[in-house]
Amino acid sequence: MKRVTVQVDSERLESGEIVPIRITWQDGRVWNIDRVIHSCASLDGEYEGIRYTVYIGSAERYIYRAGHAWYVMA
Repeated sequence: MKRVTVQVDSERLESGEIVPIRITWQDGRVWNIDRVIHSCASLDGEYEGIRYTVYIGSAERYIYRAGHAWYVMA
């Protein structure tokens, strides 16, 4: 799988947690994130940063945040 950098609009909660709300693909297509199900860091080095399990429409997807950069695996 290939790592693809994307733009993600997010909000920071009072607790400090970062919650993604919208993804913009490199060609300008935009998807709203309907719900964040889970977020976690990789304990075994499978991926870099934090993985978010999100719903976009009825599809469950993963997006990743490494520092200030966001990416997906395509």
